[in-house]
Amino acid sequence: MAETTEVSSGLLRSWPLPAAGDSKKGRGTVLVAGGGRLSPGAVLLAGDGALRAGAGRVTLATGAASGAAIAVTMPESGIVQLRETATGHIAGSSIGAARAQLAAADAVLVGPGLDDIDETAVLLQRGLAMLGDETVLICDAFAIGALARDPDIGRPARGRMILTPNKEEAALLLGRDLEDLETDLREIANRYAAVVTCYGTIADNTEHLWKVTGAGPGLGTSGSGDVLAGVTAGLAARGAELPQAAVWATALHIGAGSRAAADFGQINYLAREMLPYIGHEMEALSGSG
Repeated sequence: MAETTEVSSGLLRSWPLPAAGDSKKGRGTVLVAGGGRLSPGAVLLAGDGALRAGAGRVTLATGAASGAAIAVTMPESGIVQLRETATGHIAGSSIGAARAQLAAADAVLVGPGLDDIDETAVLLQRGLAMLGDETVLICDAFAIGALARDPDIGRPARGRMILTPNKEEAALLLGRDLEDLETDLREIANRYAAVVTCYGTIADNTEHLWKVTGAGPGLGTSGSGDVLAGVTAGLAARGAELPQAAVWATALHIGAGSRAAADFGQINYLAREMLPYIGHEMEALSGSG
């Protein structure tokens, strides 16, 4: 029978995140693949989100044109430079440059800043063939579009995949307009054997559904989804169960948005201004702050 759980601070405290390891490796490793020439900052937001969620190590696989600048902007991350097409899109076939990182990562996030559906499909297909056997895959943005266009691309990651669509991308995954978010997300989760988080609602493929309330209008800002996807990847890398990673990430994202809104205004804060609040919100929801 389908079950819906309202997410509260009490529920989250009864569902604690894995304890932090005593080393970078022990806290989990994340690879973020994305950041074409038009949106290079997306991988920065996602990578920062993964680190703020407690991941120990983050590598950004991104376009060669911006790789050096990204490395300087985010010195905490490793960089793998991917070849770009003549029009500035990341060439999907170049993901092989990150073969070692894909195999070693605890969580791989594909999508932030990618902007060509055909190249993204190639990157996703080839990248999945290089994943470790237990690596969690998080799909965002154009990676969701590629998966919607050809669901077989995601077959190697079925059962270990988290999807972070907005409502338009959720409709793509269904191949129709959304009718009822709860029912539709359950259908997506079952169709792709994945956990799905969208607008505060999370579904897994056992028909279970969680609802996180309190989202404000400021979350509808450029880069907000990259932050959510990065936090999700960071929690998954730490060893959180897939539904737990998605539920906690959604709660942290909403809570950080509320904190940023209090300082900057309901629709006036930037996605990057949410990031410093992730840790404060995690401590508060864990009962340690």
